[in-house]
Amino acid sequence: MSSSSAPPMRDVHNHLLFECAWEVANKVGGIYTVIKTKAPVTAAEYGDRLTLIGPLNYKTAPMEVDPVEPDNEPLRLTLESMASRGVKFLYGRWLIDRAPRVLLFDTGSMYSKLDEWKGDLWNSAGIPTPQNDHETNETLVFGYLVAWFLGEFAVRERQKAIVAHFHEWQAGLAIPLCRQRRIDVTTIFTTHATLLGRYLCAGSVDFYNNLQYFDVDHEAGKRGIYHRYCIERAAAHCADVFTTVSHITAYESEHLLKRKPDGVLPNGLNVVKFSAMHEFQNLHAQAKNKIAEFIKGHFYGHYDFDLDNTLYFFTAGRYEYRNKGVDMFIEALARLNYRLQKAGSKTTVVAFIIMPAATNSYTIEALKGQAVTKQLRDTVEQIQARIGERLFERTARYQGEAHGADLVDPATLLSESDKILLKRRIFALKRNSLPPVVTHNMADDANDPILNQIRRVQLFNRPQDRVKVIFHPEFLNANNPILGLDYEEFVRGCHLGVFPSYYEPWGYTPAECTVMGVPSITTNLSGFGCFMEDLLETPEQYGIGIVDRRTCSVEESVEGLASSMEKMALMNRRQRIALRNRTERLSDLLDWKKLGLEYAKARQLALRRAYPDSFAQEDDEDGGLGYFDESNSKVPPPASIPGSPRVRTPGDLATLTEDMQGLGTSDYRGSAAFWQAIGKNDDEDEEIFKFPLVMKQRHRGSSVGSASGVSTPGLLGGKTLSATDLDRADEALSQHQSGVNGNGRNGH
Repeated sequence: MSSSSAPPMRDVHNHLLFECAWEVANKVGGIYTVIKTKAPVTAAEYGDRLTLIGPLNYKTAPMEVDPVEPDNEPLRLTLESMASRGVKFLYGRWLIDRAPRVLLFDTGSMYSKLDEWKGDLWNSAGIPTPQNDHETNETLVFGYLVAWFLGEFAVRERQKAIVAHFHEWQAGLAIPLCRQRRIDVTTIFTTHATLLGRYLCAGSVDFYNNLQYFDVDHEAGKRGIYHRYCIERAAAHCADVFTTVSHITAYESEHLLKRKPDGVLPNGLNVVKFSAMHEFQNLHAQAKNKIAEFIKGHFYGHYDFDLDNTLYFFTAGRYEYRNKGVDMFIEALARLNYRLQKAGSKTTVVAFIIMPAATNSYTIEALKGQAVTKQLRDTVEQIQARIGERLFERTARYQGEAHGADLVDPATLLSESDKILLKRRIFALKRNSLPPVVTHNMADDANDPILNQIRRVQLFNRPQDRVKVIFHPEFLNANNPILGLDYEEFVRGCHLGVFPSYYEPWGYTPAECTVMGVPSITTNLSGFGCFMEDLLETPEQYGIGIVDRRTCSVEESVEGLASSMEKMALMNRRQRIALRNRTERLSDLLDWKKLGLEYAKARQLALRRAYPDSFAQEDDEDGGLGYFDESNSKVPPPASIPGSPRVRTPGDLATLTEDMQGLGTSDYRGSAAFWQAIGKNDDEDEEIFKFPLVMKQRHRGSSVGSASGVSTPGLLGGKTLSATDLDRADEALSQHQSGVNGNGRNGH
């Protein structure tokens, strides 16, 4: 056969990207935030070469997507072909920044094929699918639709390489199908949390110390998720590149999914920088005043503490009592309460627990508190207006007749009717019960884990308690009749976020705190905690407290958390302002414009594995150089006014196996293509990152989870010692020793 009949080589430099996730334009959980916040940066790099794929939710899609006709010929023909066979879909622009293209498949339109596809999955992969598991049925239909689409599209699009990036097991079923059908696409699978990890951590097991001993098949079967686990594991093993969102999840995946991840892709946020530092401090003051208004109503009748000397701590997230560390948070609050009482402190700490749970309605006491406080404020404002009017009239009529008398007699400004009205409002504020701990009537009050622990440690909001607790079992929104703030505004008004999670693959809540300049406490078992621990020499001096839950006992961890909160409670106002300034400067490290580059590296790695011949010439020109020519290190302790930390090179946070795959410097040195793409129409000041980052040397471990959690090959680039270097060092040392022995002890 002549060489002219060989299929043309695909263009890897202008490749197409399909990013597939269950939460594309479909808010279910945290992955929606990942996809939505990252999409503008990816769209800036790819333009119309990016398409996001997800399931079609008819309730939310009309508000999320603007339908358009596909203008790409292969895409149009593929969708027309699928539509002719009964597939329903929505193609359009996602109504977010940069308006990326989205393709949403209606899984219900293909339920007629469910049994046929279940049989095919069993015959081809040996994966069982129970009849009545709705989530697995949805996953199966969606996976087959995506594989069908990619198969037909790859046949019609012959010029450009195709990268398909899948998030989580619900979207990952298409990966083994693409591998089995030999579809010419290169695949990436990112797990944001392993299925088995979530289930195991929800029970009372010592998860991280026993990872290597779990019988994964038995554990998955015992919990009724074996079929889901098989899908997740098949996706991890069949993908060209397998990644996770943090080093702690990489360690977990290596043991539970039996494949060592190729790299870590940390989650970021779209960071909005203020032109002046005081602006975000002003926002904090404004939001804090709104929280103070709620506090005045909630504690009516027992409002005997100084709001100027009151701090607001909070924890928030899904109601996972043990995984989110709520048990440790409440225990540490009880110890903090005892310490502040013993020290005679005048500081009051109000701790909020924001976690949605089953409720019936708002409590009468919570509603009444806000109502009587509002009545008192309205009454005072009316009396103020009347006093002002009287004061104006008397001063306007004053003729100076009275010799030696006051201009206005203050006793006459407040009328008898005003006094009676004020007394009524004051009497309405009296109550015999303590301020409520929870703002809602719980569906199962007697068995609620959070309330039961609050009862056990006796944090009942008594007058002598220096720590007050408010459990708000509902997500926040501005229309809430009790605590009428959006979540972002509420976070800005707080002084400290506390997230002592036992299982937290990433942790968006502390990351959001950091971006808004709010100090936070997390653990070294959360992805965010590991990320910051790797980057910062002294995280606590930048407002990031990291509690050790990996090597310490529970008692030691609780004591450490209580001490960190006590340290915050004892700070004066000036110290808290300085700490918030330092915390806000870390937001640059969490910007998608930095962390998005890690996704770009994963795509490059996948392309090099799928099309190695396309990169052979570039690798020769690069001379085999790796990503970096500088050492990885940590941010040092801050000066009195520390500079903004920044990443010196795009590879500083990278963890992909660059040396093994021969990724060349030209791909990222200066990050020309990536930074030019996302920098278009970007008005940000380039001088924001004018303070260089000085980091501490890292050491390579023996596994993904060792030490700091960083161990993938190539991490230190060209600065690692080779066998030749070690031989030279041994030779020099032996010569030195022989010289000392020859000259004798006093030979100098």
